[in-house]
Amino acid sequence: MPPRTRRPAAADQLNEAAQLADQLQAAGYTKRDIARIINRDASLVSQFYTKNKGAAFVTALRQVLAAVETGGITDLPELKALAERHITRRTTTSGAKARVRTKAVLITPTGSGTGRVAAQAISSGSARLRPLIAEAARQGLRLAFTVRLGKTGYLHPSGSRTDSPGIRRDVIQRADHTEERSYGSASTGGFDATDFARRVDATAGDVTAAIHQWLVETGRIHPDAHIIHLEIRTWRSR
Repeated sequence: MPPRTRRPAAADQLNEAAQLADQLQAAGYTKRDIARIINRDASLVSQFYTKNKGAAFVTALRQVLAAVETGGITDLPELKALAERHITRRTTTSGAKARVRTKAVLITPTGSGTGRVAAQAISSGSARLRPLIAEAARQGLRLAFTVRLGKTGYLHPSGSRTDSPGIRRDVIQRADHTEERSYGSASTGGFDATDFARRVDATAGDVTAAIHQWLVETGRIHPDAHIIHLEIRTWRSR
């Protein structure tokens, strides 16, 4: 017997959060934009459709949609500020506010911390890396990162001192025509985590965009290059 395929839900079967998300998408916003507006990961917006989630964001999404359709407001930070006023935490059976489930940011007493993301998280802005960068900035740590993209996305050949110092050091070439390159290390001093935290804040929490922007600004990759893997490392300078 062939496997059963799941039929997509009809519009009238979607919960209200998904219906509101559909209307915002019709107005030109992506799921990623909606996630930024409600200050959540884009995967949660997808779960409005697949797992019937989103009830806690219905009021906020109604207000945002009204602001877009009747108020002419299109700026994401402004819509995010509007949504924040209408998002309330879940409560437990005793009436207390439920704790938000988050992944712990592990940075050792020496300042050593590492976070990695791949394809799916990259496309949603590598949000799980933001707390690591923010905590590194709070502690005044140094930072380095490794990116992976197609070889043709880089402006300089591997091993170029203009790009990353050393003859092919900190470069991993892969059979799928992609290449990993590392920027910053304890031996070179790395980068100020505070600077990258500011960059992430300037891109509304999109770590992928912040790193991509830095690589373009410093003349290391083509503007249309696509990051497919990202790793952040931190340490305390001596």
